Amino acid sequence: MSVAPALALAIKGVLAAAAVSLLISRPALAIEFRSIAVAAAVLYDGPSAKARKIFILNRGYPVEVLFTVDGWLKVRDAAGELAWIEEANLSKDRMVMVKVARAEVRKAPDADAPVVLNVEQDVLLEVLDFSDNWVRVKHRDGAVGYIRVTQVWGL
Repeated sequence: MSVAPALALAIKGVLAAAAVSLLISRPALAIEFRSIAVAAAVLYDGPSAKARKIFILNRGYPVEVLFTVDGWLKVRDAAGELAWIEEANLSKDRMVMVKVARAEVRKAPDADAPVVLNVEQDVLLEVLDFSDNWVRVKHRDGAVGYIRVTQVWGL
């Protein structure tokens, strides 16, 4: 093998190793959630107020932001529906929605902690803090406690 092909092969190996290193060391992209900031927000099938209106979401409902185009955000709701919403209708306040039929909000982040509140599916809770397995939440009536991350949507 001559020097030129051997050098080319070595360079390809170094580049491949660098690419793999970048993929491994690159931090995972964070999922961004926002909440509806207005009493009733219209969602559209395109990034324009002239697009077809497809549904309305109420204040506090969490949506996953997929991408932004000129003041419009493509979002996914808890049912998996995709739509467009004007950015002005969203807040960075964090809310979660209960996704199970019935969930218990506990006094501490422990399955054996006393129950503070029982909540039904689709109830909205304000996020105060969260860790790997628990979310500290506040109900609109003022009750504060912890709920399992597996029981809510919007994180």
